[in-house]
Amino acid sequence: MTDYHEIWTFLSTSSLFWLALTLAAYAIAQRFYKFTNWNSLANPVAVAILIVILLITATGTSYKTYFDGAQFIHFLLGPTTVALAVPLYDLRVQLAKNWLPIVLGLFSGSIVAIVSAVLIAGALGASPETMISLAPKSVTTPIAMTVAEKMGGMPALAASFVVLTGVLGGVIAGPIFKLLKVDSAPARGFSLGLASHGIGTSRAFQISEEAGTYASLAIGLTGLVTALIAPVLLPVLLMPFE
Repeated sequence: MTDYHEIWTFLSTSSLFWLALTLAAYAIAQRFYKFTNWNSLANPVAVAILIVILLITATGTSYKTYFDGAQFIHFLLGPTTVALAVPLYDLRVQLAKNWLPIVLGLFSGSIVAIVSAVLIAGALGASPETMISLAPKSVTTPIAMTVAEKMGGMPALAASFVVLTGVLGGVIAGPIFKLLKVDSAPARGFSLGLASHGIGTSRAFQISEEAGTYASLAIGLTGLVTALIAPVLLPVLLMPFE
């Protein structure tokens, strides 16, 4: 028993172990996703997150220990985001032709995302800090945390909302597209990127490269627009709840 304990103590403090475990969890989730015939309810990101949560909970591992080991994946978020510029460049002519629907969809989607989240949370009795933290839920984590902190929210809570929004968007996007009969790859991709940031973009690339390109565009633009309009909208939206 002592030998096993010593082995586990060594492994649990090894960065390579938690990195490998995270990659293995995603590989298993991806296989399961394929096994379910790409059922949106079996979203690989959501399944992988669940697997990792169960493992670190069952082993009593702190999040800090886990993150210290798997932080290389977090580091790759930066280069991955930059790499999204490649498909954008490939479809630059098509994107330029569709600038009007892109701009209209961008501003209407960003405004609705903030307004609906804040008003629904307020109606359910959420505190102002929670409402502020929820407002930037549809942008990437760094932007959401910055907006929440500047406006008086809780950055950690904002980051949690971002993850939940991305996972939920990846799960329900498919059924919603079918229900509303949205067949256009650009429309699907842009809405996924706008509403569900990186996780939505991953889902969009599973639809097609064109959808993924529009989702990539939406990520960057939505973050920019949200950072600009959130400080203007939030004081007005919070007035009835103060």
